[in-house]
Amino acid sequence: MSSTTPTRALAPPPASARGRAPLLAAAAAFSAGIIVAGAAWRPTTWWLALALLAIAGALAGARRHPRIAYAVALLLMATLGALDLQLRPPRVAGDLAPYLDGNEAVFTAHVVHDGMVRERGAEQRQVVDVETETIETNGVRTPLRARIRLSIYSREARDTDDDTPAVAADTGRQFVYGERLRVTARLRPPHNYGNPGSFDYAGYLAERGIVALATASQQRVEARPGDFHEETGHALFRWRSQLRRALLARIGSLWQPREAALLSAMLLGETALLDRATRAEFQRTGVFHVLVVSGMNVALLATVVFFTLRRLRLSEILTTLATIVACAGYAFLTEGDPPVTRAAIMVAIYLATRLLYRDRAALNALGTAALLILVATPHALFEASFQLSFLAVLAIAGIALPLIQRTSAPYRSALAWMDSLAYDQSLTPRMAQFRLDLRMFAERLGRFLGAPKGTRRAMWLLIHGGRLLVNVWDTLLVSAVMQIALALPMAWYFHRAMVVGLPANILMTPLVALMVPLAALATVVALVSTKVATLLALPVAFLLDVMTRLLHALGGLRAADTRVATPAMFVVGGAALTLLFVLWAVRRNRYLALAGVVALAASAAWIAFVPAAPQVHPGVLEVTAIDVGQGDALLVVTPQGKALLVDAGGSMRGGGEFDIGEEVVSSYLWSRGITRLDAIALTHAHADHIGGLPAIIRNFRPRALWVGINPPIPAYAELLADARASGVAIEPHVAGDRFDFGGASVRIVSPPPGWQVAKSARNNDSLGMLLTFGTTSALLEGDAEKKVERLIAAGLVAAEAPHPGLLKVGHHGSATSTTPELLAAAQPAFAVISVGYRSPFGHPRGDVLERLEAAHALTHRTDVEGAITFLLDGKAVQAMPPVPR
Repeated sequence: MSSTTPTRALAPPPASARGRAPLLAAAAAFSAGIIVAGAAWRPTTWWLALALLAIAGALAGARRHPRIAYAVALLLMATLGALDLQLRPPRVAGDLAPYLDGNEAVFTAHVVHDGMVRERGAEQRQVVDVETETIETNGVRTPLRARIRLSIYSREARDTDDDTPAVAADTGRQFVYGERLRVTARLRPPHNYGNPGSFDYAGYLAERGIVALATASQQRVEARPGDFHEETGHALFRWRSQLRRALLARIGSLWQPREAALLSAMLLGETALLDRATRAEFQRTGVFHVLVVSGMNVALLATVVFFTLRRLRLSEILTTLATIVACAGYAFLTEGDPPVTRAAIMVAIYLATRLLYRDRAALNALGTAALLILVATPHALFEASFQLSFLAVLAIAGIALPLIQRTSAPYRSALAWMDSLAYDQSLTPRMAQFRLDLRMFAERLGRFLGAPKGTRRAMWLLIHGGRLLVNVWDTLLVSAVMQIALALPMAWYFHRAMVVGLPANILMTPLVALMVPLAALATVVALVSTKVATLLALPVAFLLDVMTRLLHALGGLRAADTRVATPAMFVVGGAALTLLFVLWAVRRNRYLALAGVVALAASAAWIAFVPAAPQVHPGVLEVTAIDVGQGDALLVVTPQGKALLVDAGGSMRGGGEFDIGEEVVSSYLWSRGITRLDAIALTHAHADHIGGLPAIIRNFRPRALWVGINPPIPAYAELLADARASGVAIEPHVAGDRFDFGGASVRIVSPPPGWQVAKSARNNDSLGMLLTFGTTSALLEGDAEKKVERLIAAGLVAAEAPHPGLLKVGHHGSATSTTPELLAAAQPAFAVISVGYRSPFGHPRGDVLERLEAAHALTHRTDVEGAITFLLDGKAVQAMPPVPR
């Protein structure tokens, strides 16, 4: 063996492994201030006074009491965080606000975000972001700049028996950046569903500068002359739009439609082509981050560019600058999506600090990036994308890398310079002995491989085999740490326990690492040579096929369907403290590091497998109208704690990629700690009642499905098939049925026996029920109209049933329902209307509200108040806000 001293010395363990990360602590304190200010508003003068006191305290104790001064400095950062949030102007529509009154307006605008035409059956739809130039109402035209998200459709689907808007039928085309449009539509402000646990859609749009929404048929969208000039855009953004369209076109020509949809999302963030089933499969297996442009894409790009340029022997400065420019260019190409932009900023700061000889201060680099982002956009702290990105990097830099330093890094170093005996002396005795044992084993193995090169071949196999094992270990460790560290936000935001996430990520990471750069290369080459790009596309198609097969196999496991309720606050606090403990422990000794990792894994297991306690009111009958927009969803919890869901909302148009059952109703139930339903009930088979029920069956595994008499339309047949496949008992009911359910009496009041259905679903098919507890009751009539309401009223009078203290108003407050006869028979003290915000059908109608007022019924509305809970204690009815989490 050669005794030549290697030219590359062994890198010692990071000197900062036991040091502090003051910038990370500063970012944490700044975040704490933002949280406090968001939860409890205080006058700005209070924060200014506190900041001045903190500055004075830090200066006074800087020399004599450095630790106290450090703590006061963190208090100052928290105060500055609170100030930063409160001094931000509110995210409102501004000058556009007067036009958001529900009346029709005509506006001229230019496209700032390309549309993507999607076909759904006989309908075409696209969503484009536009910036207004002028807006016209009542013949008055006003110059005005504001961003609007415009949905353009080619055909309107009918929803109910009446109040249906006009039907338009035409052919759609894609609208692109810089194109000027004249649109006639009703403008409306973004509106969140008013339920605990609902997604902040308005905030999501505000971050992207969008202050209003509009929907129009293609016929009401007119292309205007003056396609592109200085007033409607910049040449750079126009070039970006053209490049994106060219790349998307090449992706569509190189791969099959499903493969192209996946790659369009993974490379350019174009998710409009993805169907709901594909999204769900990636979500269920815990690898949805692969499907969307995220920090992972930026990290892959940075890795490929950085190490490629280093192989080309470029200087550190040029390599770093080129990598930063590449990441910035990619963020620009993906249209500056906030998660990608934040990831690019983090990469830039990390590389810059590395260039300044601080490559061992990863936590400080992370803290610097987070601090800069939060100073610029403090609201980002409350976004899931920021939290997930930050926690993922924190887990890698703060936990995984120190663990790698303790476990595999010594072996990686020991496998270098095997020909150098002098190198052995720079290693620990254990690693030196490992190298000695490896040489002895190579000599023995070499005898079987043949002389004279047998020993060298054996050594080559052992070295590369050892490096492969080290790489596999590192991949396993990083994936495991990330999955465990992200258990809390995944449960909080997505209600998923990543049971199959670890194996899925371990399998997907190398596939994606190979596939994405190769797919990007093929797409770019296709701009020059289709033949060469087609050859490059073949291995990408193979890797995509392997990936989808693996996802399908993992997604088929029952464990992939594990869903969890929103963790209780004590669980959140415990998980956060555990994370802080493991960040500290991994830098101390091996026993503390092991204890920290075990504690973190235990907290993740608790979140995944220990169900939260349901937030209910024992001993009373609860009826909660969940805000599902223009639809119905009622949660009923009986005095004995049984849970019934009546309807689950749904899109008025049917279909679509937004599943109200998954995104709205399920989220609300999980926010209440509910993970299982005893029964679900379908009033009738209109899309805004039945649409969300398949997701409810999938997520909550109800024991029974109550149905009335419905026509055998596809949506109803599919619901019954889903119920049977999930082992849900189907229980048909008609008027006159009576039974006990969890301490409450249930009486079915419609439809009558022998009810004749039509070819399509009708409002009068509704399954109505009277729920009674003690002397209090609630009448839930679905969308029953006048004909059936008269039958219900006659039945209440004939049975001498107690007057319902609560009436769920039929058909969202339409004039077809809430007849004087029903009100006279029911005499409700409270009424609740489930209706969409600024309903396009004009619900609730004024005459209905007047009838309810005349009947002395105190009326509540989900479009105004959000979710509303009513408690029936057997003697009286009480209205109250929903149970918070």
